[in-house]
Amino acid sequence: MSVDRSDPAAPLIRVAGELAYTTATPLRVEIDEMLTDAPPALVLDFADLAFIDSTGLAVIVHAWREGQQVGTVVHLRAVPRFLETILDMTGVTGLLARPLPASGQHATTA
Repeated sequence: MSVDRSDPAAPLIRVAGELAYTTATPLRVEIDEMLTDAPPALVLDFADLAFIDSTGLAVIVHAWREGQQVGTVVHLRAVPRFLETILDMTGVTGLLARPLPASGQHATTA
């Protein structure tokens, strides 16, 4: 994982290798840290992702849910075909496409 904060309006996290039970915690911690500043967007780049399991998928959903709470849109970039398929099959693609709640309202938990 590498982090690029050069654009404070859309910080970037590059995820490489495996995003699984044994490796997901540092990404979740970094996401939580970045969202404390409530940037307009958070970009997760998966160009170098080789594998993801359900824990890794849960981190993506966590990023979306926490982003909804603070008004941050989570964008996935360079999504490999295998991850695109998983996101589609699990309904996460539709979840990520949901708009932010109206200002002043908190997101509801699905």
